[in-house]
Amino acid sequence: MSKLPLPSPLLLLFLLPFYVISSQPTTTQNDQTTLLNLKQFWSNPPSINHWNQSSNPCTWPEITCTADTVTGITIFNQNITGAFPPFICDLKNLTHLDLNYNYLTGSFPTSLYNCTNLQYLDLSQNFFTGKLPDDISRLSPDLEYLILFANRFSGDIPVNISRLSKLSSLQLQMNYFNGSFPEQIGNLNNLEVLYLAFNPFTPSKLPQSYFQLKKLRTFIMANTNLIGELPGNFSGMPAMELLDLSINQITGTIPKDLFLLKNLTEVYLYDNNLTGEIPDSVEALNMLIVDLSQNKLTGVIPEGFGNLMSLTNLTLMMNQLSGEVPASIGRLPRLQDIRVFTNNLSGELSPDFGRYSDLKIFDVSENKISGNLPENLCYNGKLLGFEVFSNNLSGEIPESIGNCSSLKSFQVYGNRFSGSIPDGLWKVSSLERMIISGNSFSGELPEELPPILSRLEINNNRFSGQIPTGVSSWTNLRVFEASNNLLSGPIPQDLTSLPNLQTLLLDGNRFTGELPATIVSWSSLNTLNLSRNQLTGQIPVGFGFLDALTALDLSRNNLSGQIPSQLGRSLVLLDLSANNLTGIIPSRLDNGAFDRSFLNNPGLCSNNPSLGLRPCSLRSEKGSSSKISPVIVAVIASIAAILLLLAVLMTGYLIVSYRRRKDDLNWKFTSFQKLSFTESTILPGLTENNLIGQGGSGKVYRIPVNRSGDVVAVKKISSKKELDQRLEKEFLSEVEILSTIRHSNIVRLLGCISCDHSKLLVYEYLENRSLDRWLHQKTASSTHGLNGSVRHMVLDWPKRLHIALGAAHGLCYMHHDCVPAVIHRDVKSSNVLLDSEFNAKIADFGLARILAKEGELNTMSTVSGSIGYMPPEYAHTTKVNDKIDVYSFGVILLELTTGKEASNGNEHLSLAEWAWQQAQEGVPMVDLLDSYVYESVYLNDMTNVFKLGLWCTSKLPASRPSMIEVCQMLLRCSVATAVTVDGTGKNDGDHFPLLKVENV
Repeated sequence: MSKLPLPSPLLLLFLLPFYVISSQPTTTQNDQTTLLNLKQFWSNPPSINHWNQSSNPCTWPEITCTADTVTGITIFNQNITGAFPPFICDLKNLTHLDLNYNYLTGSFPTSLYNCTNLQYLDLSQNFFTGKLPDDISRLSPDLEYLILFANRFSGDIPVNISRLSKLSSLQLQMNYFNGSFPEQIGNLNNLEVLYLAFNPFTPSKLPQSYFQLKKLRTFIMANTNLIGELPGNFSGMPAMELLDLSINQITGTIPKDLFLLKNLTEVYLYDNNLTGEIPDSVEALNMLIVDLSQNKLTGVIPEGFGNLMSLTNLTLMMNQLSGEVPASIGRLPRLQDIRVFTNNLSGELSPDFGRYSDLKIFDVSENKISGNLPENLCYNGKLLGFEVFSNNLSGEIPESIGNCSSLKSFQVYGNRFSGSIPDGLWKVSSLERMIISGNSFSGELPEELPPILSRLEINNNRFSGQIPTGVSSWTNLRVFEASNNLLSGPIPQDLTSLPNLQTLLLDGNRFTGELPATIVSWSSLNTLNLSRNQLTGQIPVGFGFLDALTALDLSRNNLSGQIPSQLGRSLVLLDLSANNLTGIIPSRLDNGAFDRSFLNNPGLCSNNPSLGLRPCSLRSEKGSSSKISPVIVAVIASIAAILLLLAVLMTGYLIVSYRRRKDDLNWKFTSFQKLSFTESTILPGLTENNLIGQGGSGKVYRIPVNRSGDVVAVKKISSKKELDQRLEKEFLSEVEILSTIRHSNIVRLLGCISCDHSKLLVYEYLENRSLDRWLHQKTASSTHGLNGSVRHMVLDWPKRLHIALGAAHGLCYMHHDCVPAVIHRDVKSSNVLLDSEFNAKIADFGLARILAKEGELNTMSTVSGSIGYMPPEYAHTTKVNDKIDVYSFGVILLELTTGKEASNGNEHLSLAEWAWQQAQEGVPMVDLLDSYVYESVYLNDMTNVFKLGLWCTSKLPASRPSMIEVCQMLLRCSVATAVTVDGTGKNDGDHFPLLKVENV
């Protein structure tokens, strides 16, 4: 066998370098090792299971490579939990790092100082806490993007951040920075994007240096405690495109050179204290959005706005502007949304509005505008909201409005319109609200209404004729108000078949005949006013079986007969005065709460002097003495004696049985304050007659405790097995801690009664029960005055906002003022109770946990809570903190604004998931709000509370606000709504423009 020739020394010398290279690990192999260590450091999250030894990391979707070396990592929204990996800079060529929207914890990772080539860093929407390090300038000198928004960084923004000279984007919004922001940021000459919004900085003025950033395109400092005047040198920011300084306390005037910035496209300066006139020099011809609302601006709307051919949104509402709306604005080709309501505008509206653009929102309400409506408002068929109420407009509604198939809201009340409503308007399939009260409209009501119309208000007009026979087709109507018209004929039986009707006002008309004898539906009806008509006959017994009815006014008719004994099951307000009713007042109504409900009915009697009626006696209706036979008297006396004997025997038996039962159960009473009753008062009251509610943990009873009428609520928690000693101690310990809480928005725990088989928690009783019963049609209420004047008060928007603020105060106290802090863990609308004045109180602490230290995570052994209210982190952690309650409270805010139930956004999504989906898809806000309470006057505040609900239900707990912040924002909305209710203002803006879905 021949031998192969040996390689020559020259050939060996040639192959040696290749041998050396192949024997060393490649750069890709080193990077792969680092990445696999990274995966292991994060406990092998399922989202990056495809990272393995057998594949090239440059093929992994999260990894970017350049020349076979890893240069970029993007792991967005992959449920990465834990600390930041200190060895990530072993990737020597890393230039791009994006770990946005995960669950990373700890302080700012200074190990990043070793990433010397880093250009892009995004750690936003995580759990990072503490202060940014003073030496943050040790980050890569090539860093261009520093994105840290929606974490929990606090303190000052360090001055040395200004030494990162190549920064083009600095995004620090939605953190907890409560110190200062350095004026040296103005030295970042390459800065194009600056976001500092929604941080509680120390009140400060805007530094002049910021207005020298020549490359700055986007500048957002909304809600950052800015004070003082704006520096008058906007010309130093020639690249500026978007400016948002809203929700601050900026004073002074708008600098005259603001609208001279030719690249400017969006300006948000709303909700400040700006005064003076709007600058009339306008050169920003690419302007898209101008929002200067909720200031104190005076003067006229500049004619120059009519040159902004790209303008889509003009929002100037809630100022003190005067003069006419410039006709040139009506000719802007891209105008979609104009809101100038609540000013002092006058004159006539240009007929060009809507003719040249796809106008969607037209709101000029609450001004002094006169003349006729423009004919072309819906010329291009896109108009959604038509709001011109509370002006001096006159004439007829243009026929073209009747052809506006897109219209959702039509509100023209409080003007001087006349004539009939265009036939087509009654047939617009998308129409949800028609409010035309306080005009001189005439004509008859149509047989059919738009299929989704939920609110029809035609009060104080001249409508005539009968309620049409087709009224049974008005199935989606919730509110029908037709007071003070010329309607006549009988109240049709079919009107009682409307299943969703909640408010029906027909007072002050010419209705005749008897009331419908049979109530077909009306299961949701809570307010009924038929006063000041010519109705006859008796009050139908069916009225007494309307469980939701709380306000009934039948006064000033010709009704006769007796008052049905069933009436009063749930009535809060009743007026039957000025009729021909006879007989004795039913026992349910024979009390001082109805002291003016029966006046001017000579045939009625009562032995309760507070009702102001003649006393009842053994006299006949004609006034002659009734003669009773002695035999009958003797029989009655005998029967009474027998009944008395039976009662004594039965009472003795019950007492003996009760004592045995008490001895057997060995009840122990623990009171947490001085009480006038004991367990012997409570235990006999645990009967089905006193049962008012039942939940997963037990039944709730309403039990009187004395002859004065005082009552308590008792929650009975039972167990089939005896509770072990450990649970007994834990239960009593927690109860004792909760019993020390004293706050006006937390239900008082008065005492605890316990035995081996049951626990009884004794609470103060709240008359209006739980919030969910009112929100989700389990009951409802209204109030009214005399003479047929009915006014919605219960769970209208101001009432809902009042409830939200009260509940927020209660949770805020638990989280931030209790020592130790209390986390409720089961916040939901059924655990928000309401007293007689609809003050909210947090209740049911069965799942509450006490945190040993403020901010310290506490471990729970099992996942608890209620469907729809549980935050997403419940699925993968046993740690709890206050952000669990914040999430649940956010769901309540969404319930208050949308009217939907927490577990039912639609057939597939919870309410929170549904709300986020709708926001992401850009669904118009008016389509999301509860149509029962929605009025354009409250659009701004309802929108803001809805967005606050989104913020509270952010996926990342770190991104959610604290309850202190929630209270502050609700208080701001509450003040604005109070102004509206007082009739001195109106709100329709957007308090939270930065709460974009992608940023929350």
